[in-house]
Amino acid sequence: MQRIKCRVAELREYVDTIWHVALTPLQEVNFKPGQYLLVVMSDSDKRPFSIANSPTRDGVLELQIGATPENAYAGQVLARMREQGEIEVELAAGKAFLRDSSPRPLILMAGGTGFSYARSILESLIANGSKRPVFLYWGVRQAHWLYEQAEMERWAASYEPLTFIPVVQEPEADWAGRSGLVHKAIMDDFVSLHDYDIYVAGRFEMAGAAREEFKLLGAEPERIFGDAYEFI
Repeated sequence: MQRIKCRVAELREYVDTIWHVALTPLQEVNFKPGQYLLVVMSDSDKRPFSIANSPTRDGVLELQIGATPENAYAGQVLARMREQGEIEVELAAGKAFLRDSSPRPLILMAGGTGFSYARSILESLIANGSKRPVFLYWGVRQAHWLYEQAEMERWAASYEPLTFIPVVQEPEADWAGRSGLVHKAIMDDFVSLHDYDIYVAGRFEMAGAAREEFKLLGAEPERIFGDAYEFI
C-alpha cells in the first residue's frame, strides 16, 4: 500500500456528529471504488475509513466520519486533522470493491456512514456511464442522519439506472418514507436476490444478519461483498 501525506482541504459537520472531510493527497493515489484508506496515527495505530468518492475524481479523497462524543476512535482523528492541517494515510485497502466487469444489476445497502462506501461505487458507475440497474438502500436510525438525501434524490432524478430508497429505523411522525431495518426493506422489495451483486457496508451485526437472510432469497454468497465479512 501507498503511504502518503494529505492536506486537509475541508472539514465540516454535515449534521450533528457526522463530518465531511476532503483531503488533498500530495502525490497521485490509486484505489478502486468501494475501497478504504487507513489514517496513520502511529505505526501501530492505523484507523480505517471508507473513501466516499470515485477514483474518477483526481486529486481528492473524501471521507464521511461519524464522531459522537464517546467515540474517541474517530474524534482523535478529526482533532489531529484540525490541529495539524494534514494527515498521513495508507491506501488502498479492502476486497469489497466494485466488480465493474459484472453485467449483473447491483444492490447497495448502507447503514449510517457506511453510505460513504456505497457512494464511491455509485459515483463510479455514473461517471463511467454504466447501464446496470442499481438500487441504493440507505438505512439510518433517525431521518436527520440522511445527510446526503437531497443529493441522492437529485442523482436518482438524473441517472436513470438508479433507484434510491432511504429507510429510517425510528421515524418521527412527519417521516413519509420507508421505516424499519434496511435489510428487511430489501427483502420486502425483491422476490429473489439470485441475479444481483450485493454490496454491504455498516455495523458488523447488520452485515452478518443481512448476509444470512439474503441467502434465504437466493443470494449467492460469493456475490455478496462487504469488508465486514473479512472479520465476522
